[in-house]
Amino acid sequence: MTIDDAIASTVEEDLVPDVRAEELPGPDLPVLGRIGTDAGADAVASHLREAGRVVRRRDIQMIRASGLGHIGGEFSVIDILVTLYLHSMNVTPETVDDPERDRLVLSKGHAAAALYTTLAVAGFLPPAELTTFMQPESMLNGHPANTKIKAVEASTGPLGHGLPIAVGMAMAAKLDRSPRRTFVVLGDGEMQEGSNWEALMTAGNHGLSGLTAVIDRNRLQQGARVAATNDLEPLPDKLAAFGWEVVEVDGHDHAALAAVFAAVPAVSGKPTAVIARTTKGHPVSFMSDDVAWHHKVPSEQQVEAALRELENA
Repeated sequence: MTIDDAIASTVEEDLVPDVRAEELPGPDLPVLGRIGTDAGADAVASHLREAGRVVRRRDIQMIRASGLGHIGGEFSVIDILVTLYLHSMNVTPETVDDPERDRLVLSKGHAAAALYTTLAVAGFLPPAELTTFMQPESMLNGHPANTKIKAVEASTGPLGHGLPIAVGMAMAAKLDRSPRRTFVVLGDGEMQEGSNWEALMTAGNHGLSGLTAVIDRNRLQQGARVAATNDLEPLPDKLAAFGWEVVEVDGHDHAALAAVFAAVPAVSGKPTAVIARTTKGHPVSFMSDDVAWHHKVPSEQQVEAALRELENA
């Protein structure tokens, strides 16, 4: 894509949301729930793959209906979210108040629709609530709020805040001598925020082994490629220099993600940084690796095309 094409795509975005609530399906989303390791690796991977497909289908419909959303970055992070909530984290809808539960902070809070849909598929949120996304007085805001949804651990949206919050949670767990783990999911463009590097230094210095930072490395941020804005490389070396155990993984491979999360805390006693290699808009062909889909509402025809592709994903 040329610069002119990118500018033209950006101009096509609706400045005022064009709400089409009648296009959103009813509250018939399947609640797939959690699957444990006792089910076997193949069954786990199949369960999570189906969850990712279900979440993506409803996500694009919600964004179309509301006229707002960040679909590209949501599609890149969905496989990470479903793996954590439906398999890897020690938390269920019944234990969401348990002080010893694992915690997740979605630092890239603009991917809220993906989080809400994942929570519904996992059983933390009534599916009927998804029909209210972005509506007045709905608890499903454009950025998640822990004052509205019990399963949301922190209100996020301003980038660079989630990791510092997660460091505090992990520090509290260490002081409590608790085995509970804290996961935080960040965008790679978000890693340009200085607050994240202060938090990385603090976590490494204090050996917060219960903390895992998952970086959604789709290499695109609002309006440009990350490397063209402020290159992060050599990202693995930088993270290691701050005292972190660094793991790189295919961020769309559920089995590989599950294996990485199962290895936390690292035997080294260091916090874990997971660089999840993803593709913005994955796996929809006309969205994949296209910066225009950072904040773009699909047309009716694009929704239909995406749903067809997702049937076979």
